Amino acid sequence: MSFSNFVAPWWFLLLIAVALLAAAYVVVQRMRRKRVLRFTNLELLEKVAPKRERWSRHVPAAFLLAALALLTVALAGPTSEQRVPRNRATVMMVVDVSLSMKATDVKPSRLEAAQVAAKSFAEGLTPGINLGLISFAGSATVLVAPTTDRTAVTQSIDGLKLAQSTATGDAIMAALASIDSFGKVVGGAEGPPPARIVLMTDGKETVGTRKAFDAAEDAKKAGVPISTISFGTEDGVVDIEGRQQSVPVDDDSMKEIAKLSGGEFFKAASAEELRRVYDTLGEQIGYEKKQADASKPWLLLGTMTAMFAAAAALLLGQRLP
Repeated sequence: MSFSNFVAPWWFLLLIAVALLAAAYVVVQRMRRKRVLRFTNLELLEKVAPKRERWSRHVPAAFLLAALALLTVALAGPTSEQRVPRNRATVMMVVDVSLSMKATDVKPSRLEAAQVAAKSFAEGLTPGINLGLISFAGSATVLVAPTTDRTAVTQSIDGLKLAQSTATGDAIMAALASIDSFGKVVGGAEGPPPARIVLMTDGKETVGTRKAFDAAEDAKKAGVPISTISFGTEDGVVDIEGRQQSVPVDDDSMKEIAKLSGGEFFKAASAEELRRVYDTLGEQIGYEKKQADASKPWLLLGTMTAMFAAAAALLLGQRLP
């Protein structure tokens, strides 16, 4: 029931009325006692009056005053910071399918581990998120335009195929173009929905018409942060045309892309770490913190307390307070 502020704090003025009622109750009880003491027939008084005043007869009034105080807090509109699902956003998931992704330093391979984690990420996103998918090697391909259809995305993830080279900059530009096109279609009066690129790669850029760092700066100008995931280890090796070739991850480039775009960098050296990274991104992207109404608990407590007051009055005094 924590809260940080109130929508209508002027309702707290009602607490003055509650305090006045409490004071009036005390005054009435004292006046009642004085009237009893004026009773002249002491023998009759001894028979009809209780030996001592029971504190329990004040319980209904106490419950009633507490209920009024609780209901006043509810009327004041307490709010609290709550995690709520986003109802509109665009995410482009960009996955590296260069030949280095067949390295087995991450079991069973970098690509297969990435496919499992990416599908889990897609399936776990809140329904209001429009998710798209781009694969890239020597060029970038938009496999799925932004959509709320998670089946289309997961099926495309299953179908990812390896190819030569790594055009990271072109992949970022393709994601920006897809986001821009989608935003123009669904924007409406509220404007385009907020967007983000999730870029997962394991290697250094090798080809492309647009350099990755320049593309990251374009993303910054467009207000689209890039969350980069550097996936793999320094010990990755692949067999290319019969030759063993080292394919270490390129953390530095991924850090710079995230920095230039205003996004975040994540390091994943195992399938489990990659899953945790995607889980973190799912929480960040799928939910937002908002000041939401928190009056319901106060209203519930106030109502229940008022019911206790009525029950106590009937049980103890055979009448309502």
